Amino acid sequence: MRIVLATDAWAPQTNGVVTTLKATAETLMRFGHAVRVLSPQNLACIPCPSYPEIRLAVNPGAYVARELKAFRPHAIHIATEGTLGLAVRRYCRHRRVPFTTSYHTRYPEYLAARWPIPLAVSYAWLRRFHGAASRTFVSSHSLEKELGGHGFGHLHLWRRGVDLRRFRPLEAAHPELEGLPRPIMAYVGRLAVEKNLDAFLGLELPGTKVVIGDGPARAALAARHPRARFTGFRHGEALATLLAGCDVLVFPSLTDTFGLAMIEALACGVPVAAFPVPGPLDVIEPGVTGVLDTDLARAVRGALCLDRRVCAERAATFSWDAATTQFLCGLAPIPAPLRATLGASRSSVIIGRLAARLTARRLTE
Repeated sequence: MRIVLATDAWAPQTNGVVTTLKATAETLMRFGHAVRVLSPQNLACIPCPSYPEIRLAVNPGAYVARELKAFRPHAIHIATEGTLGLAVRRYCRHRRVPFTTSYHTRYPEYLAARWPIPLAVSYAWLRRFHGAASRTFVSSHSLEKELGGHGFGHLHLWRRGVDLRRFRPLEAAHPELEGLPRPIMAYVGRLAVEKNLDAFLGLELPGTKVVIGDGPARAALAARHPRARFTGFRHGEALATLLAGCDVLVFPSLTDTFGLAMIEALACGVPVAAFPVPGPLDVIEPGVTGVLDTDLARAVRGALCLDRRVCAERAATFSWDAATTQFLCGLAPIPAPLRATLGASRSSVIIGRLAARLTARRLTE
């Protein structure tokens, strides 16, 4: 099966969307499928407002047409709602080619945290974008219920996974953590206003707070919380070994759709402290792999008492093989006659439709 993944978020960005799509593409190829990723790499781009790490492709229509014509996919999945995702959506709609989308980010809440944009306006636009898809993939039952309440339909569950070969419990302490007062409380992710990091860094608790990540809020956070340790982004084995040396992962976000860092921490045997909101509610077994509490300090204290071995065992259920199987089950196959239109110009498609309508009309006369 030839599968296209269209995404505005791709390397060298560091975020949960990129991690998810890379792991999915790798697993699909391991399953024997051919994958073509359409991304802004090597295209003229501009930085995304308030998220400059994401590069938005400028006029990617010709690139999209060329790639789809050459690859002739059996299925198309649009992962993001940026300029490239819009271009693929437009191309498919003009040819009446089925496609699927996924909802990775709560943009309405993210935008409202920065500018006075009503949630209703943002949700209306997203509802229109995803409404044209055969199915929209969501990462959890909580998100499925939430989007259903906003009028989204045709939702399909696509959970996340973790690389259990890389994220694993380690016995030796990480060199960077030696000598730091325990417990070591870690955050992993982007440093931005929507991550609610002050709720974590402002906690009055003994021990050391370690912030693994980077982003536009780093300088302001470091100024407000000088006792916290900011490491910058870590990747792959460097992230896994550093995370495994911590005592608890604190996940203060109220807006994430899933929270990949939580299952990465669990795979390392690190319990999670978080608020009882969508994302943590779908990942954490309260009192087993973490503690969810409206009092984050109480959640941290409770999580520190949990069995790290059990956390690692529970994380084994989040495999990329299982997640990618869900992804495959949700795809909308493109019928052979429609695959042929991927190489046709828009005018040819329109002429073909008119000819088909005239033929059908004559047959009924």
